[in-house]
Amino acid sequence: MIPVLALLGGVLLGIVFHPTVPHELVPYLPIAVVAALDAVFGGVRAKLDGIFDDKQFVVSFISNVLVSGLIVYVGDQLGVGNQLSIGVVVVLGVRIFGNVAAIRRHLFRA
Repeated sequence: MIPVLALLGGVLLGIVFHPTVPHELVPYLPIAVVAALDAVFGGVRAKLDGIFDDKQFVVSFISNVLVSGLIVYVGDQLGVGNQLSIGVVVVLGVRIFGNVAAIRRHLFRA
């Protein structure tokens, strides 16, 4: 129940305060969101499989966001930021869809 309340509180704070992202960080925000979604769906899958570990989830969440952002940053420095961004999104997208499929199989037995 606490995570749901925290999520609702975060959404409400975002609606009330309208936070802005610095222009320099705008290219990294979508990658960070996709990386965070990968960790969240992985956590849900682990919870349904009965192997969820909160410390592992937090480390996975933070490291996914930082590593994917670092990959895109290095790509920007090399002049291939768009290509590496696409690569990161594809890899994380495949992982997300794999986790969603496992969640679906667990919940619906199909």
